[in-house]
Amino acid sequence: MLDRRRFFHAAGTGLAATVGACAAPRRGEDPLIASHPPRADTATAPLIDDIQQRAFRFFWDTTETERGLAPDRWPTPSFASIAAMGFALTAFPIGESHGWVTRAAGLQRTLAMLRFLTGAPMGPEPTRRSGHKGFFYHFLGVTEGWRFARCELSTIDTALLMGGVLFAQSWYDRDDPGEAEVRALADRLYRAIEWDWITPRPPFVSMGWHPESGFIPSDWNIYNEGMILYVLGLGSPTHPLADGTWAALTDRFEASWGTHWGQEYLHFAPMFGHQYSHVWIDFKGIRDPLMAEKGIDYFENSRRATYAQRQYAIENAGGWAGYGANVWGLTACDGPGDFKLNGRDYFSYSARGPGERDDGTLAPTALLGSYPFAPEIVEPAVSAIYRRFGTGTYGKYGFLDSFNPTIRSRPPEPFKHGELRPGTGWVDKDWLGIDQGPIVAMIENHRTGLVWKTMRKNPYIRRGLERAGFKGGWLG
Repeated sequence: MLDRRRFFHAAGTGLAATVGACAAPRRGEDPLIASHPPRADTATAPLIDDIQQRAFRFFWDTTETERGLAPDRWPTPSFASIAAMGFALTAFPIGESHGWVTRAAGLQRTLAMLRFLTGAPMGPEPTRRSGHKGFFYHFLGVTEGWRFARCELSTIDTALLMGGVLFAQSWYDRDDPGEAEVRALADRLYRAIEWDWITPRPPFVSMGWHPESGFIPSDWNIYNEGMILYVLGLGSPTHPLADGTWAALTDRFEASWGTHWGQEYLHFAPMFGHQYSHVWIDFKGIRDPLMAEKGIDYFENSRRATYAQRQYAIENAGGWAGYGANVWGLTACDGPGDFKLNGRDYFSYSARGPGERDDGTLAPTALLGSYPFAPEIVEPAVSAIYRRFGTGTYGKYGFLDSFNPTIRSRPPEPFKHGELRPGTGWVDKDWLGIDQGPIVAMIENHRTGLVWKTMRKNPYIRRGLERAGFKGGWLG
């Protein structure tokens, strides 16, 4: 077995803790954390092993235990994110599978969140509500769990939450009162969503709704992370999307098909659009009519998108510092701020991607969320970034959200996020839940397929895929 301590020393990290160092709880740690290291048969590399466990601990340590309110970010004080809550529900069983937490502990956390969500106040009122018609507000305040500020009722973030809810429903399958309650609460939450209500421009689903102004005037109607939203909407036994919805959606995908940086695929610039739906749905080997026509599946499409990102960094037409074969990864992430420095424009939180917005800001989740698609190029990149920038970008919960090696001096105004760090450049100070979730889950999907295999058993996911016209592979 590879000596983890020797590996980290050779990598020049200076870390005092390794994966194995988590074996015994220290004073003040949660006693429910189990006391043995990860199984050797699931580890592809010590660094990846360490990254996954640290990302898991982000959810275990920062998610509120009484209501399951998972923060949007940490350590900056933050509201709760319903998408992060969906990723937390997914992370808990992964932790159980590795022995990082017990099944009883994960079940306790899961029940707390589902009980809160099913009991949360719903309605059209603009305040003191957590959602409406089964959908939840994008962000919830951490005091009461009500709508934060004037944020939207979010369809995609509700879908990401439901990914975790249905995963919990299928994972906790034992003849046990607590596990039976998880299944019942999950069913109640999913069945309450009125997908057919939030289609003001049928058959497409609106991006959201505000009690003050009504439906957002934009729909999920191009190729992006919204595939899981439509699968869930089509699978609903109570308020399903109409027949023909998926066909209308994929008719719009055709405009995204083309050749970019040496790959022919459905293009969406930020990497998260190729990752989020795949966290819970195994698209490998199953095809809808569009993919059958193209001769690939959506898994292969995401693999090509991953390779295209790498080639974009190799070409580095923008001349950004550090970009190359093993330093790449553009997605939605924090940035240094909205300012101009040395003649270049920089941005704060924003979606970034080849051919669209790029300011030299890289996000490790863009790599790690694509781990199952192209491990042969992701692993060397993760290792190279860790060796070159690790002391500046890596900490308690693994890689920080983002970093920018091009920025080596202070801008004319204060950074909105992060700080300058010697030898690295600008580095964010936060970890984000919507980054950590794909890291935990997609590492596991590459190693064992745990999330995918579990979700294959969920009847709602199967029904949604079949109504969309998917055939073959594990759908039989």
